[in-house]
Amino acid sequence: MKKYIINPISLFIIGLLLGILSRLLDIYTQNLGNIFSQMAIWILFGVLISIYSHTKKQAMINILPFCLGMLGTYYSVAYFNQGVYSKTFIMAWTLFALCSPILSYFTWMTKEKGLLSYIIRIGIVLISILSSLILFDGLRIYDFIIDGLLIYILFFKKIIR
Repeated sequence: MKKYIINPISLFIIGLLLGILSRLLDIYTQNLGNIFSQMAIWILFGVLISIYSHTKKQAMINILPFCLGMLGTYYSVAYFNQGVYSKTFIMAWTLFALCSPILSYFTWMTKEKGLLSYIIRIGIVLISILSSLILFDGLRIYDFIIDGLLIYILFFKKIIR
């Protein structure tokens, strides 16, 4: 089952669907829209895609279509429903998406042994927390849940590749 989900085509489709869902949640709900508009949830999704990929190369290949699919549909829905969106945000998220293969490469390494792996894990968690603090005005209850899941997955969950 994992190989049917963790491949570029499936992840592109999942990204497309999550982009639509995320934008609709922004429009029609407050709390769920806030959750899917912040970086922490996307960092969590990226970590899951990366660590469940069989190789570093697959992790890099898998993450990009997911991110581009999500961004494409999110901003398409925003455009077609004449929603508010910023070109600065589009450029920033696109840059993040284009950097995602490199980030995915290092994220895949978090399940290996050694000091570098440990440092990368700490860095991912810190970036998730700091993005909520700096970019989104503080930690909320759902940030603690997302970051708790991130800590569990990165530090305690055993992954068989």
